[in-house]
Amino acid sequence: MKYIGTKRLETERLILRKMKLEDAEAAYNNWCSHDKVCKYTLWNKHKNVEETKELYKMWVKDYDNLDTYRWIVELKDTHEVIGTIDVVSKKYLKFGSCEIGYCYGDKYWNNGYATEALKAVIKFLFEEADAEVIYAEHSTLNPGSGKVMQKSGMKFEGVQRSRIVDNDNIRNDLASYSITKEEYFNEH
Repeated sequence: MKYIGTKRLETERLILRKMKLEDAEAAYNNWCSHDKVCKYTLWNKHKNVEETKELYKMWVKDYDNLDTYRWIVELKDTHEVIGTIDVVSKKYLKFGSCEIGYCYGDKYWNNGYATEALKAVIKFLFEEADAEVIYAEHSTLNPGSGKVMQKSGMKFEGVQRSRIVDNDNIRNDLASYSITKEEYFNEH
């Protein structure tokens, strides 16, 4: 895998770009402070915008490392910040394996934005960063996230039983999906 870092990506309706500290307020207001969104994340709802700003300071600094792939997602027509998508773990990057995670404000759900962004990131990671496999996981209590993965060309691998505890203290299974470089190029 080539470590080329985060690059600006554009789709029909979205701009995926490096995040800025100024994005923290919109992130807090649009998803980091929402119970409905944070129910399915492995991080807790942010208590205040300062908590979001501290996280974004760290994430912006991460761009100094070329093995960081993290995007803020904004609507092309209004430039409204609606979510994030990134390679959430560097654990297997040396093998060309990228784990993707994403989070969007609930008022933007069911518009195809998450699928559109994931397809763009998959394209970038295979075509430019030379990834070998891209994978993602979601709580089985959040089937919408699995639909995003399926619509993006990922294939269901299986379920890891009772793997996590969500923010409502409910034990969840994790569903796993992936797409290989070979599968991607056979489709494109």
